[in-house]
Amino acid sequence: MIWAVALVCLTALVHVAAQELNLTEEQIHQSLAKVKIMKSKNTPKGITSPWRLTLSDGQLTHDAAYQSINETQRRVDFPSGNTEFNFRDSYHFNIAAHEIDNLLGIGDMLPVCVERKWRGQSGSLCWWLPAKMDEASRKQDNIQPPDSNAWNQQVNKMWVFSDLVYDTDRNQTNMLITEDWKLYMIDFSRAFRYSSELLEPGHLTMCGRQFLEALRRLNEAEVLQETKLHLSKSDVKSLMARRDKIVTLFEKTISQKGEEAVLY
Repeated sequence: MIWAVALVCLTALVHVAAQELNLTEEQIHQSLAKVKIMKSKNTPKGITSPWRLTLSDGQLTHDAAYQSINETQRRVDFPSGNTEFNFRDSYHFNIAAHEIDNLLGIGDMLPVCVERKWRGQSGSLCWWLPAKMDEASRKQDNIQPPDSNAWNQQVNKMWVFSDLVYDTDRNQTNMLITEDWKLYMIDFSRAFRYSSELLEPGHLTMCGRQFLEALRRLNEAEVLQETKLHLSKSDVKSLMARRDKIVTLFEKTISQKGEEAVLY
């Protein structure tokens, strides 16, 4: 009897997994925006302590991460000794990062996110990712990727995107790794600063050819249109200024080292 129950449970899990694999991004959007929220659980990780919500339409059940933080402070003094003026921490930036990722077409390194109200508050609701571990756990347990070259390319892509959106809180706990060693970035609530400078230019050593071309093609008017509910015009102008600096940096590095040493 126990084996029968286990088999039923396993079959159900496989069926759900198969359903999810066939979902289009639009279907995920619709699910996040409209499917009924069945239960909730507070998560211990993350500065803003996001909620893990379970959504179900009776056929497909899936979890999503919900953040409602949306605050601005004139000045924040951090324990590290750093000070930030015009500090912002907002769920809007999770959605904006997803939209920009789509515009660049760099591959699915971010979860689909939508804006949704829950318990009377608007927030970002992001598709829960099938992570096996985060980067902090990987390093703590000294787990090495099976393909170091493929892994390093994903990490390089992450750093370029993080500088583009000026993500001040990219850390090992919000770098998620799946069973098949796919790297995901979550939690962009402290991204999109007004600075036109690069955050970590020292990390920008290599870039995918297609990614660099996508950066060159990124259009300010299109970014404004796609992110108008979540970013200001100043946010977008700062992002485009950083884009210009990223492209210039890689072009300079290519002229010094050659394409083979920089692009993949």
